Amino acid sequence: MSDITLESMSEQYYDVLKEIGNIGAGNATTALAQLLQCKVDMKVPQVKLLEFDELGELMGGEEQIMAGIYLCVEGDITGSIMFLLRKDAARHLVSKLMGMELSPDGEFSEIESSALKEIGNIITGAYLNSLSTLTNLVIYPSVPDLTIDMAGAILSVPAIEFGTLGDKILLIQTQFTDDYDLDGFFVLVPDLESYAKILGALGLTI
Repeated sequence: MSDITLESMSEQYYDVLKEIGNIGAGNATTALAQLLQCKVDMKVPQVKLLEFDELGELMGGEEQIMAGIYLCVEGDITGSIMFLLRKDAARHLVSKLMGMELSPDGEFSEIESSALKEIGNIITGAYLNSLSTLTNLVIYPSVPDLTIDMAGAILSVPAIEFGTLGDKILLIQTQFTDDYDLDGFFVLVPDLESYAKILGALGLTI
């Protein structure tokens, strides 16, 4: 499978990835609404294959301070999934979950960080469950790891770990809205054998 690259994938497969992105983001929105116990709307997700260095720009520049929840993906496929959102949006979510007002630019306490990890865990879990249901593959995430840093620094982790895949990465950008616009970014990085497994489970070939 070593001759597979993301660039070589057929338009048909890319359309399937978009559909997985739509369903995953929809389920993540439902999970978020249940967690926060309020109405959450979602705009149609944008699914893109991008260069690693384009990701930071899309998130408002590589120096934009983001909260990144990173999980390893194990089971029938391996790789990683990351959910990122701006720090002020992350603090808004934690405020809603904890039922208390947090200043938008303060640091996260230990309990607030735990709450944010749980939010990330539930959102990414809903996304991975969608992928698992569509493909009938066993997929489970590791314990989430939280980083608050500049977008460029957070994204350097999957860039280094999966640089062997080529220069492209699959990004699902989802805008959630309760009374606040939350731009969430899913970065899904299966290894190449896993892309082939997902494709095969969906009855497609490159």
